[in-house]
Amino acid sequence: MAKRTLMRVENVSKNYQMGEVIVRALKNVSLEIPKGEFIVVLGPSGSGKSTLLNILGGMDRPTSGRVFLRDEEITSYNEKQLTDYRRNKVGFVFQFYNLIANLTARENVELATEICKDTLDIDKLFDDVELSDRKNHFPSQLSGGEQQRVAILRAVAKNPLILLCDEPTGALDYKTGISILELLRRINREYKKTVVVITHNAAIADMADRVVKMRSGMIYETRVNPNPVDPRRIEW
Repeated sequence: MAKRTLMRVENVSKNYQMGEVIVRALKNVSLEIPKGEFIVVLGPSGSGKSTLLNILGGMDRPTSGRVFLRDEEITSYNEKQLTDYRRNKVGFVFQFYNLIANLTARENVELATEICKDTLDIDKLFDDVELSDRKNHFPSQLSGGEQQRVAILRAVAKNPLILLCDEPTGALDYKTGISILELLRRINREYKKTVVVITHNAAIADMADRVVKMRSGMIYETRVNPNPVDPRRIEW
């Protein structure tokens, strides 16, 4: 049975004006994101992967081209529609955790759910990732890995259709990074969330259902991985 397409990118370009120079961050990029897949977008710094992620997440608009969520063109949304899209349809995970320092771990997650319509049970999420004993701690009392887990829970608690992760292991040591990849894979499988991870770390591609390779603002290879490996077998 063929997988349904969750998102579709059609001939998207993005130009930035920097002084008198025009930077072409994306050049006629097209991509399909099937529902329920774990996708790794791989490329060096400056390849356009963060720009693509920002456009998928409704944080930036393309210069040309179209992006669809199912059959809705999000590139035609007005600002109010885009805000609703970011709040309810997309979960974001960044390299740096962006937790609010004077809120507990649970309060950080709860804050994200207060603006959403169809949220998940916060305490069950903390139980599922074995962080219940840390949910009343402040970010300064948590390790880097624990803070990233809370940041992932914050994104997942919104019950989004897609989880967009920008270098989620970039600020972590190897062992902690692997534990974060395991958590993202669990969320993909058990919560049936479509996950897109952008990274410059080629080893992470081994765990993906689909690998998208970028350079110079273009996708030059997309391949399906028939046998994704367990994150614990990844080494870098």
